[in-house]
Amino acid sequence: MSSFIIEGGKKLSGEIKPQGAKNEALQILCAVLLSPERITINNLPDIVDINILIDLLSDLGVKIQKLGPSSYTFQSDEINLDYLTSDKFKTKGTRIRGSIMIVGPLLARFGKGYIPKPGGDKIGRRRLDTHFIGFEKLGAIFTYDSKESFYRVTTDGLKGTYMLLDEASVTGTANIVMTAVMAEGTTTIYNAACEPYLQQLCKMLNSMGAKITGIGSNLLTIEGVDYLGGCEHTILPDMIEIGSFIGLAAMTQSEITIKNVKYDELGVIPDVFRKLGIKLERRGDDIFVPSQKSYEIENFIDGSILTISDAPWPGFTPDLLSIVLVVATQAKGSVLIHQKMFESRLFFTDKLIDMGAQIILCDPHRASVIGLDRKSPLRATRMTSPDIRAGVSLLIAALSAEGTSTIDNINQIDRGYQNIDERLNKLGANIKRIN
Repeated sequence: MSSFIIEGGKKLSGEIKPQGAKNEALQILCAVLLSPERITINNLPDIVDINILIDLLSDLGVKIQKLGPSSYTFQSDEINLDYLTSDKFKTKGTRIRGSIMIVGPLLARFGKGYIPKPGGDKIGRRRLDTHFIGFEKLGAIFTYDSKESFYRVTTDGLKGTYMLLDEASVTGTANIVMTAVMAEGTTTIYNAACEPYLQQLCKMLNSMGAKITGIGSNLLTIEGVDYLGGCEHTILPDMIEIGSFIGLAAMTQSEITIKNVKYDELGVIPDVFRKLGIKLERRGDDIFVPSQKSYEIENFIDGSILTISDAPWPGFTPDLLSIVLVVATQAKGSVLIHQKMFESRLFFTDKLIDMGAQIILCDPHRASVIGLDRKSPLRATRMTSPDIRAGVSLLIAALSAEGTSTIDNINQIDRGYQNIDERLNKLGANIKRIN
């Protein structure tokens, strides 16, 4: 197990470019299974979860060529379906949650898709019902082997249909869309997720020959086609990393320019950080965050304490609530953080309380943060990263704290952030990786 040793209390400065979006890349990589033709993907992040999925595709028989640091070609013209029943697949498929999205493309193109119960962050119950209910509505037969925790879907022919999703699941919508693009007839998906990453997937599929309309809304209409071809696709910058860097700049009183952010795709993210009192400026397609000694949390118009909560797009992404919570500890004022979508994501707050933060964990979904306006800086300590987003939140806390902190289990951070220690050290941080 690897750890970070962080010497905190240093101001950072300079420019940093966000990596390609992890959550988009997981969808896009699974979509290469829909075509036997060559597909080029640019701006893939070099992170653990993406590399596991690329390795899994290679085991399935996808021909993969690395063109550069973040560009690959994929050709799925000789898929080995027998691999889906192998012990190796049953082990490897559990390592990341994104592996669930290979099922839809396999079902659409080959009439069957298998997957072991996928893994991922331990942030509470994350059900898969939406995926498999959608497959069944398209004409698939679903079976679950509870002894082996193994899912199977098969079909003799998929047919388009109308469906109202029980939740606007991003991965669920992606999986169903990738299945419906090759189903016979018309599929209408209501209450579909409409995140920018899902929009990117739909645009890529259309460039391959799919017929999807309603992109960007929660009502998608898909005319099934018999064949999808190749394409070239470039992944958006990671909005979660962009938000993390905004929070980092505020906590460490640093002046940072975040380059090439695709600002128009960030939704409410910049405004949420502004509500915390953080100054940020759009400069073309960059975000400039000046050094701030103090930042004050806004109240609601009636004077009541601000609440920041997550919601499906275009609401605030749940992946940034951990960052917002940490940033609020050194703000002036109070805020209620309401994590609606996952019941275990706020449990890392005990580490921040140990560092001196004033946080009341009301229940698994809500935490009240009393900002100290830097009058009581966080104390250095030893911590363990419980998941990707909490891990980076603790890293930001450690970088702002006086003294030397240690974060164990940083493989969780590596799952979602590319060479984060090296990139931040170039800005003036002092982070050492030890094994």
